[in-house]
Amino acid sequence: MKNWQHPPIKRSTMEQINKISLPECCTYYNIEAGFLQQLGDHGLLQFFSYEEESYLTHDQLADLEKYIHFYYELNINMEGMEAIKHLLGRILQLQQELKQYRAQQVYAGE
Repeated sequence: MKNWQHPPIKRSTMEQINKISLPECCTYYNIEAGFLQQLGDHGLLQFFSYEEESYLTHDQLADLEKYIHFYYELNINMEGMEAIKHLLGRILQLQQELKQYRAQQVYAGE
């Protein structure tokens, strides 16, 4: 998996959101605009529009890099990435539940 340094992010006066435009994203990561559109269509990334331009927030760049790796290097399709996202989310949820359970056990003196 490539180790990218995140592209320079524009700080917007609009609620001080760190963002990158989709065309800048495509150029920086050397990906097609259609790929980004598919990620958005499948709910894997969330875009927002401001002044007639679509943007991706800085906090989604790590996910984008993961999806680039899955799609271009591992040949995983959008549906596969949706399943991976769901399963990873479920794992995180179960880890939190286990952590809470263990904390309750320690508190209860067991």
